[in-house]
Amino acid sequence: MNTIYAIDLSLRPTTFDLWHVCLAGTVAVLALILIVLLLAMVISLARSKKRLAEQIIQPAPQNTPEPVVKIVEKIVEVEKLVHAPAPEPVILKESTPDSALQLLGLLQKEARFIDFIKENITAYSDADIGVAARVVHEGCNKTLNEHFTLAPVRSEQEGGKVTLQQGFDASTVRLTGNIVGSAPFTGTLIHKGWQVTGIRLPKLTQGHNANIIAPAEVEL
Repeated sequence: MNTIYAIDLSLRPTTFDLWHVCLAGTVAVLALILIVLLLAMVISLARSKKRLAEQIIQPAPQNTPEPVVKIVEKIVEVEKLVHAPAPEPVILKESTPDSALQLLGLLQKEARFIDFIKENITAYSDADIGVAARVVHEGCNKTLNEHFTLAPVRSEQEGGKVTLQQGFDASTVRLTGNIVGSAPFTGTLIHKGWQVTGIRLPKLTQGHNANIIAPAEVEL
């Protein structure tokens, strides 16, 4: 016959032996380990959330590559600093040739200037050239005195010492010789220079051909 054993689950042990003590200690240790693991997981999760929040709030690190637009702007700024500004263009004044042609015409009229310059004087003696030069000289002097007012650039005597201070007008004085350093310069006045202070050229009529310095002459 099969024997049936009935177990009463409501029964509680009344005494604790060594086996029960070990069993209870093991349960306690396992429970403690489980609690420690749960705490570690909670702490780790909290730290991960904190680091993620700090990364979102903090600005990008300094070594983050700059956008291409910023790099291009910096290159343009560097190029502006490297390339020196271009000098201002020199504006040249166009002068009409009428006045120069008119002056040649006056010199030809009064002094036969062009005839003398274009003449081949190698066949003439110095005496003959001297006589012709006197006529040209008188006519040129008359033309200048009649149509121009001339004055010396420097009032000092030629051969005397002059001193040019800092900022002197280089268009009125030409330095020659050994030029060293900067102004003031002290030197000898070789030529006093000339400047025009007045011009009295005759007015040209409408349609006048200034290219004709002297018309051809035909004797009848």
